[in-house]
Amino acid sequence: MATTYHAEHVGSLLRPPYLLRAREAHETGELTTAQLHEVEDRAIAELLDVQKQAGLTVFTDGEARRESWRSGLLESLGGIEPASRTLRWYRNGKELSPEETLSDGAVAVATVSRKQDLTGVEATFMAARAPGTFKITMISASMGGMIWDRERSSAVYPAPNDLIEDLAALQIDEIGGLAARGVRWVQLDSLSYNQVIDPGATGRTRAALTPEQALDAAITVDSKIVTAVKREHQDLTVGMHICRGNYRSSWMAQGGYEPVAERLFSEVPVDRFLLEYDTERAGGFEPLRFVPPGPTVVLGLVTTKVPQLETRDDLLRRIDEAARYAPLEQLALSPQCGFASGSLGNLITVDDERRKLDLVVSVAGQVWG
Repeated sequence: MATTYHAEHVGSLLRPPYLLRAREAHETGELTTAQLHEVEDRAIAELLDVQKQAGLTVFTDGEARRESWRSGLLESLGGIEPASRTLRWYRNGKELSPEETLSDGAVAVATVSRKQDLTGVEATFMAARAPGTFKITMISASMGGMIWDRERSSAVYPAPNDLIEDLAALQIDEIGGLAARGVRWVQLDSLSYNQVIDPGATGRTRAALTPEQALDAAITVDSKIVTAVKREHQDLTVGMHICRGNYRSSWMAQGGYEPVAERLFSEVPVDRFLLEYDTERAGGFEPLRFVPPGPTVVLGLVTTKVPQLETRDDLLRRIDEAARYAPLEQLALSPQCGFASGSLGNLITVDDERRKLDLVVSVAGQVWG
């Protein structure tokens, strides 16, 4: 089933300004939670229409109910508290100030538990309103090391892997609940591999791991989650997205997939790998030689970071290059990441976003029919 979809987008879309204003009003108490949900419903309906007009056949809610792509950590989990994080982000060759970057960090201080079914709310609405197949995106439990802290977490979780094991169990249950609601497509966002792809990028996690340990930990957890889910729900499409960071058109890591490719592609049994490939920071296509028969590799060739539109000829050329290493029928096309990993979105316009989605669908149609 998965290989029939050759045009996709990663998940988030630019939030309408009225939604941002409504969220601010909710934070100050001027808008009730129920009223905010009504505004979110309206915004998601509009985002679904944007995707439909572009010709996409796999839909998301644009992550419009979230403050950021990973905000489910604070909103959905018990046992964690807000915490500052030190991450280095770059735009146009310059490091951004802390004020310009994401600040929704978290740290585990007690046994983690599910306190709110955020993805379930998203799924219920999408099941009723999506004009076709839809997917639910979520941060992978393999990134649990980023909420482990030696001082604040070790009393309940002596090591990061102890925390990650609990998070993985919760995630398996969460996906099972989504499947019971009729969800047939989920996407795990797993940036843990950046610790191996770019070991020089510091501050990503509080857990000090060598690249080898980080790779083994990520592979083990992601494989465990996907295997457990697929065992119970064989008709569920599971995708995995890997990028180098994406917030307000900035990035935090660089490097090719070679250090992770052989194990990632052979040991994590997802149906689709959505891979960043919009700049030279992501390296070449050579690591795709390790892709086994079966999974689709979704080439993130269209950037969401800048308004300039890629040329059709350039995309066709790069797809041809990728097809030297993996069969063309196992390839697909997408933007490299979401358009709004944080609620403020990347430094582009809605018209830019629409043109890029149109281009993805058009080129995919030309290549795969």
